[in-house]
Amino acid sequence: MEETNNAARRHPRMKQHPRSPALKREAGMRLSRAEGQLRGIKRMVGEDAYCIDVLQQISAVRRALDRVALMLLRDHMETCVTDAIAARRPDDKIREVIDTLDRFLA
Repeated sequence: MEETNNAARRHPRMKQHPRSPALKREAGMRLSRAEGQLRGIKRMVGEDAYCIDVLQQISAVRRALDRVALMLLRDHMETCVTDAIAARRPDDKIREVIDTLDRFLA
């Protein structure tokens, strides 16, 4: 119960349905990998690595983060948006997804 209260204080908007353990594990692994790649990029910049090599690593991190984002978007559509549609109040959730995609793709 204490962990739940701490999470609510850190993140005021919580999912109604918990993410699956498999999604948490997969996203966590991908994020850890991206975090390691970012540290490597920082080191490369500090060591004056060739520009194209650094840019290729940045591209790899962006792809990794995009994959995590897609996983989370799919989860959101399958849970939060589906619930809103079932409750016959989809407008706000659909607008939220559209706004998020606009930010992502702009």
